[in-house]
Amino acid sequence: MITLLGGGELTAATVSELLTIAPNLVACDGAARRALELGIEPLRVVGDMDSLDDQTRARLDPSTLHEIAEQDTTDFDKALRTLEAPLILAAGFMGGRLDHELACYNALVRHPNKRCVLVGEHDICFHAPRPLSLELVPGTRVSLFPMARLKVSADGLAWPLDRLELAPWGRVGTSNEAVASRVGIVPEGPGLLVILPRAALRAAIAALS
Repeated sequence: MITLLGGGELTAATVSELLTIAPNLVACDGAARRALELGIEPLRVVGDMDSLDDQTRARLDPSTLHEIAEQDTTDFDKALRTLEAPLILAAGFMGGRLDHELACYNALVRHPNKRCVLVGEHDICFHAPRPLSLELVPGTRVSLFPMARLKVSADGLAWPLDRLELAPWGRVGTSNEAVASRVGIVPEGPGLLVILPRAALRAAIAALS
């Protein structure tokens, strides 16, 4: 498993926690500097390298630099499409610039074959293109946000869904709540984002594994 670092909000405690689960560290572009500040040398640095300063570059093994020069996609998108791992835990992509954060959600659904959890200081988010089962503490907030028009069924929630049509321009499923220890979510196609509190990270990992 891979811990992927971005240039947004990022704490040493978060990086340390994720590395205990996914010990292989990869940085997106300028996030390599943050990794070195934490005393960790990334196994790979991915991106267009437009925010990798010369001083940081000089401290890195040139063989770890994976430069993709095109400007049509974000560094996060570049990382998702080039990394191969059973699961990616991505920190430093939420809580910063809103446009960057929205682009990350877009990248999640553009690569439905990649299992990736965005980890923020308060929330986590991942794409659920297929049915999944979550083991959650009753009372846990469960939000479902569609990035496309699709029908979703879900049980174990205060407001269950039975093939309910969701769409980014129509009905969404935010601020629901687990009322059972098992929550089942069945999207009829790709495009559904699941948003949970940070405390549910290991439950999300188990559901995606």
